[in-house]
Amino acid sequence: MVHITDEVEQIVRRSGVRDGLCFVSPMHITAAVYVNDLESGLIQDISKWLDELAPARPDYKHHRTGEDNGDAHLKSLLLHHETTLPVTNGRLDLGTWQRVFYAEFDGQRRKRVIVKVLGVE
Repeated sequence: MVHITDEVEQIVRRSGVRDGLCFVSPMHITAAVYVNDLESGLIQDISKWLDELAPARPDYKHHRTGEDNGDAHLKSLLLHHETTLPVTNGRLDLGTWQRVFYAEFDGQRRKRVIVKVLGVE
């Protein structure tokens, strides 16, 4: 789990958009972008919860393709593939404890995140 709120906020500021939406998406199918609290215990709880719901194991049918990351695909579904955030007065309009995270479940390839800011200046 990588905290990316600061980077996303910088992109919003540089965009010049005053009122609109900020779309954040990982450019890989075994990753996710989600909004939650930046609290280490919660981040550990989320990781444990994901491992319980989609444990790494050898019997996923996806593995018949030669891949070994079936659990990573399932985990990304549980946390959302992308998120859309409001932009108000040129800033991300997040709740008090809301922060943006990139979650990587495979790690075998180089990853990137796309951020699109749409709205009026």
